[in-house]
Amino acid sequence: KTPKTPRRRNIARIEINKYRRTVDFLIPKLPFSRLVKEILHTFKDTFRITAESLLALHTMSETYLANLFEDSNICATHTRRVTINVRDIRLVNRLRNEDQMSFTSFR
Repeated sequence: KTPKTPRRRNIARIEINKYRRTVDFLIPKLPFSRLVKEILHTFKDTFRITAESLLALHTMSETYLANLFEDSNICATHTRRVTINVRDIRLVNRLRNEDQMSFTSFR
């Protein structure tokens, strides 16, 4: 007898659990570094950033985004959906009182 192939939703859960167990960054370091430097460049050309502060920003950004998507997923499953919508992210931001912050509001 051949083994069963997992369903799509089970595949998604397997992937989620796999990424939860990893301690590696999901956002690659070099593109993240470029993004941070580009944002700093918009304020002033002479800003420099150390490797430790870049690592701290990277860690906190991934933690924030993971928590945001986790809470958005809870909102989506509450409405019996599988896919996260912008409405879910807006709701999470509103519940966290972060809707006034320009970098987290999806309008």
